[in-house]
Amino acid sequence: MFKELDKISEVAGYLWEKGWAEYNGGNISVNVTASLSEELRNAEPLSGRIALPAQLKLLAGELFYVTGTGKRMRDVARDLWSNGAVIRICDDGRGYEIVYKENIPPTSELASHLFIHHYLREMGRDMKVVLHTHPTELIALTHIDKWLDAKALTRMLWSMIPECRLVVTKGVGVVPYLEPGTVELAQATLAQLKEHDVVIWEKHGLLAVGDDVVTCFDVIDTLNKAAQIYVCARAAGA
Repeated sequence: MFKELDKISEVAGYLWEKGWAEYNGGNISVNVTASLSEELRNAEPLSGRIALPAQLKLLAGELFYVTGTGKRMRDVARDLWSNGAVIRICDDGRGYEIVYKENIPPTSELASHLFIHHYLREMGRDMKVVLHTHPTELIALTHIDKWLDAKALTRMLWSMIPECRLVVTKGVGVVPYLEPGTVELAQATLAQLKEHDVVIWEKHGLLAVGDDVVTCFDVIDTLNKAAQIYVCARAAGA
């Protein structure tokens, strides 16, 4: 478990250094079920049962490290356990409990994260990580109407740097602005993930899924580099 968690610290530091995690922006969840000892899997809860907005039966008994609500990525990088916790999905899939290490409430975006983890399991996609952050240039593009079209945005980003098409083979989905932390945002994101590798939330940020938190960061980094090149080219008169 701790090797995987070291990667979360590493990536949280990158997000802060990139300027993509202002104040308490962004959140991370990682399925750590297979990495935990039997003792931790059966640990007594630190919290009461907290209801979920829908039944997530395929995640029953699973454990996730989740960054805490109101926590800063620069602090996650410094101290995982003061800024996040492991939660366990209840056996009926209708709630969760905080089980390790401190009773720190998870991110307000938890519904989106868990809906996505459940969808990935349903689709047979063995991806353990959901990463949400605020990459500056990609968010800036969503303030321009023509880049709210997923096909147009994907084609443009692909054309900026060859690696982008290799890393994001299915392109970028776009979700029109919805209130953060809502079931509606989670459902709209799922619809886009059916056809795309990553999803941009209009005027909010980007969400990536993957097997490894470092790989998720790399995908976002590549996409934002493409957006930076576009912005620089336009500024230079292209």
